Amino acid sequence: MKKFSVLFVCTGNICRSPTADGVLRKLVSSAQLDGTVEVDSAGTQGYHVGQAPDQRAQQHAQRRGYDLSGLRARQVGPEDFHRHDLILAMDRSHFAVLNRLCPAEHKSKVRLFLEYAQGASVGEVPDPYYGGAEGFEHVLDLVEDACAGILDEIRALLQPSAIPELAGR
Repeated sequence: MKKFSVLFVCTGNICRSPTADGVLRKLVSSAQLDGTVEVDSAGTQGYHVGQAPDQRAQQHAQRRGYDLSGLRARQVGPEDFHRHDLILAMDRSHFAVLNRLCPAEHKSKVRLFLEYAQGASVGEVPDPYYGGAEGFEHVLDLVEDACAGILDEIRALLQPSAIPELAGR
């Protein structure tokens, strides 16, 4: 059975998208859906390919129980539009790049990440890279909110009655 796959996208794949990747991975694991849901992240630019997430992003995430240390930056590629079921842009500039690159038949997969947030008063996840600790904490607040909404949507899509492997969980 094909897994449901989510891709988070920011600029360099070292702050926002790996944070969302780590948060959703933990939520998926806690919901016992790690065999059914795949989580990935990428950047629109190749500035940091192969590098671990920003140390500050890792430290702030770790304080909240999220481990980003195993993630490595990569650039979004053509295969991502075929492979993933949901492709989430952290801000409107990423959304524009993704829509430019995306084949017409996969356009419905590309969305703004914060569409899934319940309590966010902003439409984009701000880049914390050039700021201080408060920026990384704000990103985590937004990411936790939106990832909870994403998990709710995934659960609705993966109703146990529709997928025999999930029955009895």
